Order: sequence, then C-alpha cells, then structure tokens
Amino acid sequence: MRYILVSIYLCFGISLANAQTYEAGLVFGGTNFVGDVGSSSFINPKDYSSQDKVSYGAILKWNRSPRHAFRFTAMKINTFGSDFRSDEPRKQNRGYTFETDITELSLGLEFNFFEWDLHELKRPLITPYLYTGPTYFFTNEFYLDRGQLVEGNSTSNFAIPLIIGVKGTLSRHWVLAAEFGARYTLTDNLDGSAPDEINSLTIYPTFGNSNMNDWYIFSGITLTYTFGRKPCYCNF
Repeated sequence: MRYILVSIYLCFGISLANAQTYEAGLVFGGTNFVGDVGSSSFINPKDYSSQDKVSYGAILKWNRSPRHAFRFTAMKINTFGSDFRSDEPRKQNRGYTFETDITELSLGLEFNFFEWDLHELKRPLITPYLYTGPTYFFTNEFYLDRGQLVEGNSTSNFAIPLIIGVKGTLSRHWVLAAEFGARYTLTDNLDGSAPDEINSLTIYPTFGNSNMNDWYIFSGITLTYTFGRKPCYCNF
C-alpha cells in the first residue's frame, strides 16, 4: 500500500505543476493466475468470482492528444492458484494451492481507436483502447516443501502488460472504462514451480512446464475524474 500512496502523491504533484487535461481515479476488479498451478484458462469468470478479495488501485492519465495518453497505475493485486480448479486430473490429484498479493506499478502509453477530446463534449464519447508499458511488481516467492507450497521472502520483477478496454464519458468530468489485461511476467516462480530462481542454498523441487513463464490477468473497471485546461496538442 505504501508504494501506491507514494506514487499517487508524486504523480499529482507533477500534474498540478503542468496544467493540461488529466484523468485521475480508481481501479477495481479481479485477477486470475495462469501458470503451473491451477487452471490454465485465460478467460474463465469462475476464476475471478471465486476470490474473496478484490484487486484495486489508482490511475492517472495525461491525455497528450485525442489519440494517445500517458498513463500511470499503482495497484494492489490479489491472485491465487488452485489445482482443484483445473480440468486436468493430474493437477487435481496433486492438489497444490497458493495465494499471493502483488503490488504493481506501471507507466506506459494508452492508444485510442477513436478521437478522445474531453473538451469537445457535444455528444457522449466512447472508444476502444489499447495499453502497454514498462511494469514492475513486488510479491513473495514460493517453494515446494513436503508436498505443499510455502510462502517465502519478498521478491520483485518486471512484467509486460497487454491490455484492451472500452471507455466512455458519463458526463463532462466523469469517465467509466472496462478493461481486460494480461501481464506476462519475466519469472516462472510466482507459483513456486521454478525455485532455482530463488537465491538460497537449499535446493527445492521443480515442477510444471519450464518453457513458459507465469501470467496474471486483471479484469475490471476504472472510474476517473477529468480536470485541467484545454491543451494545445503537439505532434507526439
């Protein structure tokens, strides 16, 4: 949580010093894990609704032109894996489970398919969009001990987000969006299947497919408030 609060403070400080057109708001939704533990489905509503915790965060956008915006998000993500939710009998018999929190910081570019000019609201605006950009996350590592996945020390790594969404104006100052985004991580040990990534003298057993890194997938909504004077858009 402290990463989220510090990041929001810094971004708002920058935004107030350079008045343009901004959006600031909140993100809510659920997160699914795809790796060597649990279901391998990227799109399965049961995997999102079965969690007792939601993923949440803050979002800030600078609409640099009607077609693109620079975007920063800070999120607290709760995800889990359970072999009992898999369709594979081998995984069901194995019965590995884990649950972890991920703190994610992401800064990148959001591209609008249609014109998005919040100062020309002669009619409601709506557009699909894509987002990607450098993403860094903090979580805890796992390892297999006596047939159970055990939570270890804190760790961090990079991820590459591939996000698609649709957003629309509710009024001149409020924007609602729904998005689905897969994060490809640069690690295979979010679920403890590749403990050779752990800096430890102890040798833990490996399992699963070593040729595929782990993913976590967020699906949810964002509600943002717009502010700032009408910008003079430049050619970048």
